[in-house]
Amino acid sequence: MSQTLEQLVASVPGSTPALMRWIQSQLIAGHSMATLEQSLLASGWTPTVAQAALTACTAPLAAPPSAPATIRPAGPGPNLQQHVGDIHVGDRHIQVLMAMQHPHVVLFGNLLSDAECDQLIADARPAMARSRTVATQASREEINPDRTSQGMFYTRGQTPVVARLETRIARLLRWPEENGEGLQVLNYLPGAQYKAHHDYFNPKEPSSAAILQRGGQRVGTLIIYLNDVPAGGGTYFPESRLRFYPRKGNAVFFAYPHPEIQTLTLHAGDPVLQGEKWIATKWLREREFV
Repeated sequence: MSQTLEQLVASVPGSTPALMRWIQSQLIAGHSMATLEQSLLASGWTPTVAQAALTACTAPLAAPPSAPATIRPAGPGPNLQQHVGDIHVGDRHIQVLMAMQHPHVVLFGNLLSDAECDQLIADARPAMARSRTVATQASREEINPDRTSQGMFYTRGQTPVVARLETRIARLLRWPEENGEGLQVLNYLPGAQYKAHHDYFNPKEPSSAAILQRGGQRVGTLIIYLNDVPAGGGTYFPESRLRFYPRKGNAVFFAYPHPEIQTLTLHAGDPVLQGEKWIATKWLREREFV
């Protein structure tokens, strides 16, 4: 009898559900054990965990269910094997301007029209307030001096533009709409910034247990630029020395299938030097976000 995902994770100390799902999908796709082990080691997994996880995942595949299920990608991300430089998502053609494997970062162009960017800002303005971060010692939010922006959250589907964008993101990143947190709009005035941080929740922090009950761990982030910034305001990944400059309608996506520093997704919002910066952020969870 095939093991459940929970049983697989329990059988391999140090593994995660996202890791096991990824291995299963890659094995089904025909990739060899040796190839997958190399990929896991390159991503920062230890040889012990990588080998044990691969071994554990081969048993379920020997007895697949009689009714084949639709295989969902192991994590959010565009299909770059089928679409090289242009991805059609039903209502819009999205450009792939740059892509990296480690860290898993993709720069998109033309995600939003100018009118859609302007409408998101206009609808968000009345609700803007000082941005908060998750408190590390409790399941609540707090003012953090590392984050000096103004922000607000839309509920899923709150406005026609938000609903349209959420459907577009789900198709682009091949991840269910219901697995996304509400879209957050942020405004950075001159001097405002967000110092280097990770978007996933630290499992060791006391506050994380309650947060993870609402949809599991965060596994991906999409930062959408809603305006051009005359100077400053870039998105910087210090571990790989990547920097993206705000361009209206463009977006930066990065994935982190497990909450570890080996994903190289430490990032920061550079201080705005001239003008102001408007972005919308979409965080993606393992499961339905409630």
